This record gives sequence, C-alpha cells and structure tokens, in this order.
Amino acid sequence: MVALRASEVEAFLADPDLKRPVILIYGPDLGLVRERADAIVQAAAPGADPFAVVPLEGDTIAADPGRLIDEARTIGLFGGKRVIRVRAGGKSFNDALETLLENPPADAIVVIEAGELRRNAPLRTLCEGSKQALVIACYADSERDLVRLVERTFAASGTKIDSEARDALVGLIGADRLATRAELEKLALYASGSDRITLDDVRAVIADASALALDDVVDAAAAGEPQAALVALAKARNAGILASVVIGAMIRHVAHLHRLRLGVDQGESIARVMERSYPKVHFRREARFVRAVERMSADALERNLMSLGQASLAARQNADLADAIAERALLAISRGGAGRRRSA
Repeated sequence: MVALRASEVEAFLADPDLKRPVILIYGPDLGLVRERADAIVQAAAPGADPFAVVPLEGDTIAADPGRLIDEARTIGLFGGKRVIRVRAGGKSFNDALETLLENPPADAIVVIEAGELRRNAPLRTLCEGSKQALVIACYADSERDLVRLVERTFAASGTKIDSEARDALVGLIGADRLATRAELEKLALYASGSDRITLDDVRAVIADASALALDDVVDAAAAGEPQAALVALAKARNAGILASVVIGAMIRHVAHLHRLRLGVDQGESIARVMERSYPKVHFRREARFVRAVERMSADALERNLMSLGQASLAARQNADLADAIAERALLAISRGGAGRRRSA
C-alpha cells in the first residue's frame, strides 16, 4: 500500500503514476474527492475512447461481484487502459475487490470514490493492506491550501487579486472543493475585463452562510455580548471558517469602529457617521454597531487593535492553539470596559 501524504498529492496528480491497479480516494470533502478522481481518470484515459471509462456503483458490485472482474478484464475497443470508476455506497464490495487485488488486470485501473472512512473501515483496511493499491485521503483545504488555490486560479487568467480581497475570500470558501471552484469561477467571470480583483468585488459576488456567520461573531463581540459571540464562533467553526480568519475579520471590524468613534468624538452623531461610513453598514448590523461605538472609546479600540494583532501573530505561530487564542481574544473584547476617552 502507498498512502500519499498531503504534501505529495499535488505532485502525484500533476503526473500520476498508474502502475497500481486500484486507487482509493476518500474523505469528508466530497468535492475534492471528485476533483482528484477526475484528474486521475483523465490521466489514465485522455479521452479518445468514450468506452474506456466505465462508471459503476459500489452497491451494484456488491450485488454482482463478478461485474467488477468482468469489466476490468474487458479489452478496450481502441486499446489503452480501461478505467473502472466506482462510487462506493452503503454495501461492501470487498469480496470482488479482494479478488481483483490478488490477480490484478494488466490494462485496467479501478478508481474508487468514497466519503469519510474510519481507520477500521473494511474498504480502507483492504486497500491500505494491499501492495496493489494507492490510497489518497481528502480533507478540507487548510488556509495555506486555499491561498494557493486562489492565487493559482487568478494567476492562470492573468488577473491579480488584492491581498485584502484574497484574505476575505479565503474566509468565505473552503468547505467543499467543488463549491470553492464554482465560487472562484463566478468571481473570475464577474471580474473579467478587469486587471485586478478588489475587496468590493469579493463582497459583491461571494455572499454565503460563512460570511453571515463571520459577521455575527465580530458584531456580538464588539457589542459586548460574550455568550452570543461564543455561539456565533461555534457556528463559524462548523462552517469551516479558520480561527485566523475570524481574528482578521475582528481586526477589520474594530478598525471600522475606530473610524466611527473618532467621528463621534469630533461632535457628529452616530447616525451621521454611520451614514457616511465605508463600507456601508448593513441594516441588519446597525444596532450592534451603535452599541459597540457607544461602549468603547477611541483609546479602548486602539488597545483592542493592538491586542488583536498580537493574537493574530500567536495564532499563526501556534496553529494547534489558534481556536483557543481566537476565543480568548473575542471574549476579552466582549467583556472589556469602555476605557478612558482622550482628554480634549
């Protein structure tokens, strides 16, 4: 068995070694499973023979074990490798697969797509125990993976993306690779004809549940609602938003509040400074913005910015503690006092 490490997968997909007759691709990110299976199938059967790729359901093989063997032994109409693409279901087809692994075909490759498999799952155990199988795990993209994917996608189209736009975009994608690809394609189409993508472009195109979850986190913390902030943070984590992205969003939010607070300190009403603010405050968020500006002085907001900057650095340096660091930073803001205002 060869189980590719995460750092080896991209190099393998760029030039797949198809010597092993069985490749198992599994994991909770089904979009990434599908994308990697597509790449391997394309490498094995570049498209000349439409009959070279045979789709099969795992449950079909379980009911008729001989079907997998027959398809793998069939010679392609135009020669070349024959690809059997199997989508695992709820029933075990290990008997048929074990027979194939014991006497592998010379001109066929079996690509199996599966969801999350426990370490002791029969399909995973069988493939990991065979020298004839290659195993690729597919987990949700890390922040670094997403940054690379974003930069590679727009570099290919000759479009630059501003760092602020890139950071915001990374916080809104990543739960599923196919969904991520779709969002990036949508953004690229929106920005076609332009030489760069801005934060406004991202806000105009990418607006999903992740964005709303992130807004709820920062709004609750700044408004002095620690319990609501913790609930919103838990939802953000479940949506796949990284701790570093939460801290970054909080930094931008506090900086925005600081600008509003300075306007109020200069004698303008909160309503007036919010009306003139950029970016424009959505009506859904206005009440919490007002509470945040009222409860924190400009000095307190500056101290919070410094504290968040330190938290951002600590989260990058201690990835295993990033969630705890983000939670502590948010609670410090939500429970903190207003601080002293500058003397006139």
